[in-house]
Amino acid sequence: MASLLIKNARVVDPSQYLDKTADIYIEDGKVFGIGSYTEADEIIEARGLIATPGLVDMHVHLRDPGQTYKEDIISGCKAAAAGGVTSLLAMPNTNPTVDNAETVKYILDKAKDADAKVYVAASITKGLKSKEPTDLDELKAAGAVALSDDGRPVEDTKMLIDAMKKAPELNMAVTAHCESLPIANGGIMNEGEVSRKLGVKGIPASAEDCGAQREVAYADAFDVPVHICHVSTKNSVAMIRDAKKRGVKVTCETAPHYFSFTEQELLRRDADFRMNPPLRREDDRKAIIEGLKDGTIDAVATDHAPHAEEEKADFKTAMNGSIGMETSLSAGITNLVRTGELTINELIEKMSVNPARILNINAGTLADGAAADIVLFDMDENYIVDVNELHGKSKNCPFKNRELYGKVKYTILDGKVVYKS
Repeated sequence: MASLLIKNARVVDPSQYLDKTADIYIEDGKVFGIGSYTEADEIIEARGLIATPGLVDMHVHLRDPGQTYKEDIISGCKAAAAGGVTSLLAMPNTNPTVDNAETVKYILDKAKDADAKVYVAASITKGLKSKEPTDLDELKAAGAVALSDDGRPVEDTKMLIDAMKKAPELNMAVTAHCESLPIANGGIMNEGEVSRKLGVKGIPASAEDCGAQREVAYADAFDVPVHICHVSTKNSVAMIRDAKKRGVKVTCETAPHYFSFTEQELLRRDADFRMNPPLRREDDRKAIIEGLKDGTIDAVATDHAPHAEEEKADFKTAMNGSIGMETSLSAGITNLVRTGELTINELIEKMSVNPARILNINAGTLADGAAADIVLFDMDENYIVDVNELHGKSKNCPFKNRELYGKVKYTILDGKVVYKS
């Protein structure tokens, strides 16, 4: 394989506490070294650009198999590459559900030629129905790295606890969708001032809080790890902060829309701002940022959830979810780094290093010998998000028409340029 040299970049690698101007020499798809080099088969002049480990998005819906009119593995990975994401965790709420070895292998096989590395989260219960457990050993053997019924909570508590106990033995992460369905009760947005003004049923913040408390309690009681998905409320942040102080093995993520927007966006009745959990209040948004700053929230993931235009056309009946892989880094730079809430090092830690650690995958580092999965970006370049220029199949992006800073210029996967702007 040809050699590649990235010249004069600001190399930021939190896994090595590295932040300096240097060259990155890549050979046979691996990082050979970071220092000063002169020759290679291909040279990228990166003066003025930041080079970091490729982003690891640990919460993505690729809709493949079964709903490929919204997204598929190849198109989703093109969107990933355009956003600097080189590794992603695909969630299991596909059709059929990722609850068997055959479906796991289908995803991994199709992803072999994709522009990002796809890791698979298999379901804890068959069909996400909380009626019958899946064969976790079989799913692990097929190549799954995580377990989740994301899209729904695991309602059968014994099945959830059994999975949480078994997962460490299999070196698998349990990522939990925390929601009390009876409390949510079919709501379509945050319950509060805006939902009352619009005359629509809301989802109380307590629906998430009670769900998160349940999983934290199980992790505490049985001394096993759990990862909490898409944290959106101030009380969930507070509970997880307290649990961590007590030594509970809990990690968590949030998404860019939760630190960027509030329920006020829904006043326009634009369903692209409808997701689950929903956008919350300003005090929740501020609590999310504080959780990111103090380390309570370990990771930023997108919950990339593509839907066709017609599925988002009607505000009240629209499906929940928004896309985000192409805008996640820019949203973090714009709303966290440029505002002084996080440094770029801290943001990359939460978007690359920590997700790789939680999933225990080979990613999130530029150490010698590591896979040359790298994103190069201009932190100061601004642009307007044009949904017609996005690389996935769906356009339901809440950052549409917004000015963002931090433009991805190159994404490199195993030493090969898979995206260039």
